[in-house]
Amino acid sequence: MSSTQTDVLVAGCGPVGLTAALLCAARGLSVTAVDAEPEDAIRPGSRAIFLHGVSVRTLSRADRALAEEISGYGLTWSGKHTLWAGQTVYRKAYPPPAQPRKPPFISLSQRDLEHRLRRSCLAAGVVLSWETPVENVTVRPDHVELGSGHRAAFLIGADGARSAVRAAIGARLAGTRSPTSFLVVDVAGDHEIHQGERVFHYRHPAAGGRHVLIAPFRGGLRVDLQCRAADDVADLTARVCDWIEPILPGVARPEITWTSRYRFDQAVADRFVDPGLRVLLVGEAAHLFAPFGARGLNSGIADAAAATDAIVHSLAGNPRDTAITGYHTVRHAAALRNRAATGQALHHLLATGRGTRARQRAAALAARHWQPAGAWLDRIPYGPRDAGIPGSPY
Repeated sequence: MSSTQTDVLVAGCGPVGLTAALLCAARGLSVTAVDAEPEDAIRPGSRAIFLHGVSVRTLSRADRALAEEISGYGLTWSGKHTLWAGQTVYRKAYPPPAQPRKPPFISLSQRDLEHRLRRSCLAAGVVLSWETPVENVTVRPDHVELGSGHRAAFLIGADGARSAVRAAIGARLAGTRSPTSFLVVDVAGDHEIHQGERVFHYRHPAAGGRHVLIAPFRGGLRVDLQCRAADDVADLTARVCDWIEPILPGVARPEITWTSRYRFDQAVADRFVDPGLRVLLVGEAAHLFAPFGARGLNSGIADAAAATDAIVHSLAGNPRDTAITGYHTVRHAAALRNRAATGQALHHLLATGRGTRARQRAAALAARHWQPAGAWLDRIPYGPRDAGIPGSPY
């Protein structure tokens, strides 16, 4: 089999892998991105829907037109609204962005983002190789090879939660899994429900007292239902239309486009680089977080930017051990902080301890007369925003 030589190989053509490829190409590197799926594979669901402003600015460094396009297309929420058992405890309207092309965040489906990233990558000269699974990874002193015949100076592993690249370099995930299931449902259509607000409802009376998150994105609504330990999740999944209609009273005959059940993992790889310092893990190949606080996609984009910087410095003649090991040091520490933050959010949402439940009830009562109590209930399900990286919460 003949070999194809390039500066950087990227394994995985999801949004993080495509971002890494685009950032590398923008720095003048030759890039090939491979993916096990065919080009026309239909990826299920909207998946990640929240792109933070710092992530949009990262994309803008590679392709300003792309960043402006997705900023103009994506939805910016009008505000946020938190309720307790049917009663408002906190509500805040967001001012319109000072510059329409620079919103503080945007909400769009992952499929829409991937479509635009693919187009931008091709325009930048990135080679996309579909139906090319990672079968093995061989690290040589001066390059890395894939069994598919591709070879490069560096490999970025962005091949997701079941990463073959992670397994090939001997890195291992360490962490926990949530004991509680969550149902995630997509409803099609640009609905005006809740005036485009992000809504979190503690103990929703129309959902049997379960917690419910409703997040609009361009083209639909994301509904997250927190199940109980005693719930028959298969039954809830089978009759999703029965319980979702009362939750969305402003949506007549909701069109369900995707339903999935999750027990969220909280795990971080023990190392983000291989011993030979030729392979760098990014996104879900490196860490798995519960989605609270939108840390999955956004931290993956931060990984992609840091990996690009490390590779560029190495190819420019700087010591590889300094640049690549530095990538591991910084992004591994950020991943641990992100995992801790989502762990705090899960602890609050599950409220398995009496003390946590008592604090929530007290805050809900106090919120009637004291806004900080409602603000706390609104903020705490998403965890603190601090990854220890100046200028970025991820």
